[in-house]
Amino acid sequence: MSRTDVVVTGLGATTPLGGDVTSTWDAMLAGRSGVSALTQEWAGQMPVRIAAQLAVDPAGLLDRVKLRRLDRSEAIALIAAHQAWADAGLADSGLDPERLGVSVGSGIGGAVTLLNQDDILEKSGPRRVSPHTVPMLMPNGPAAWVGLELGAQAGVHAVASACATGAEAIALGLDMIRAGRADVVVAGGTEAVIHPLPMAGFASMRAMSTRNDDPERASRPWDKGRDGFVLGEGAGIVVLERADHAAARGARVYARLAGAGITSDGYDIVQPHPEGAGAIRAIGKAIVDADVDRQDIVHVNAHATSTPVGDMAEVVALHKALGDHPVLTATKSMTGHLLGAAGALESIATILTIRDGVIPPTVNLDDPDDGLDLEVVANKARHMDVPAALNNSFGFGGHNVALVFTRV
Repeated sequence: MSRTDVVVTGLGATTPLGGDVTSTWDAMLAGRSGVSALTQEWAGQMPVRIAAQLAVDPAGLLDRVKLRRLDRSEAIALIAAHQAWADAGLADSGLDPERLGVSVGSGIGGAVTLLNQDDILEKSGPRRVSPHTVPMLMPNGPAAWVGLELGAQAGVHAVASACATGAEAIALGLDMIRAGRADVVVAGGTEAVIHPLPMAGFASMRAMSTRNDDPERASRPWDKGRDGFVLGEGAGIVVLERADHAAARGARVYARLAGAGITSDGYDIVQPHPEGAGAIRAIGKAIVDADVDRQDIVHVNAHATSTPVGDMAEVVALHKALGDHPVLTATKSMTGHLLGAAGALESIATILTIRDGVIPPTVNLDDPDDGLDLEVVANKARHMDVPAALNNSFGFGGHNVALVFTRV
């Protein structure tokens, strides 16, 4: 390996499928859904009454005093980051804090804190507003807290590129190490906005599924019956490390982050480019950056969110960028759409697919769209040798990110 090779040495997650990576991965391979009916009092008046909520409440995992200072997105980012840090075996490694960086983002950030504190302001007056409000709603809050807890001094970066956030944060971590600014970067995404206002906004756009009577079957990428995405919450964090640094300390390596491609559509604030031009360019850039041939990419963990337009637009882009050979899956069929955390969690799934040689299924794919001309792992996990794989993430604003992971 060259000095600029970057590998993944730690994974952490808290998701609708489980409180850690192992439980989440096991649930994915079993094809279990994390979507359920909302039981909050406000849910009854909503057009959408389902979501993919965390499987494990963070309240039981963090100190109560600390929790009062954290937005939910910050809390779960910390949980996932500590898992990844421990998994990488870095706690007693003697890592120079000036060689440790952080790249963590959120698509919407501390919006729930803002809304809740505004309610308090309206009902009880300014003196009742929490003194922690501003740090709780800052867009850089999750990244800052991770950096503080781990003592990172090589730079803490907060990424915000809508649903491409988690993947772009990982790409930035790759750049930091390649540029020599850090030996280790803790990277990923977090999101926690299951709240009536964000949900009402997405529902007004007709972007969300209204299959309220059948929650577990609501998220169904590429199925003819799909009617929108299901909102999820969670965090995914990876530890990126310079390959020779990892080798020198005898670290266990999951996979190599071989390349990344980032583009923007310059087209519309919510709609993707109709011909998938930006997505195609992002995939192409990632392949070139990874120094692999497009035929080497045998598997794609797709962005596929279960929207009528977006799912097939991605298929068209994949066909043009990669040809007809890659095998696809869409894990959002089980996790829902974690927005800013989606790309990070799906990167973890891609990494574990390479490690274990098994692709998690796209559940609820009962009646495939007529235009689906690429092979999909439907409803049951499939064992398959995957030496190289692609993870796609796209976001409002025309953000396109593609990551290539390979076996070491």
